[in-house]
Amino acid sequence: MRKDDPCIGVCQWDGRTGWCLGCGRTVPEIRAWRKMTPYRKAALARELPRRVRQAAVAQVEAEPGRTPSRS
Repeated sequence: MRKDDPCIGVCQWDGRTGWCLGCGRTVPEIRAWRKMTPYRKAALARELPRRVRQAAVAQVEAEPGRTPSRS
């Protein structure tokens, strides 16, 4: 893991969105990360915390025996 890389070493995927549950990126975004411009990296980095939260909520709601919450 590098200082400028959002990877935290979790690398599990949300099947619905394709986002990594650790960093929030998709596989194509992970592959492209090293070649992205600083502007694109910053824009994506701002989006990642929301993705991680959203994927975590979806994982909890998808647990067997859990009733879906209404928002």
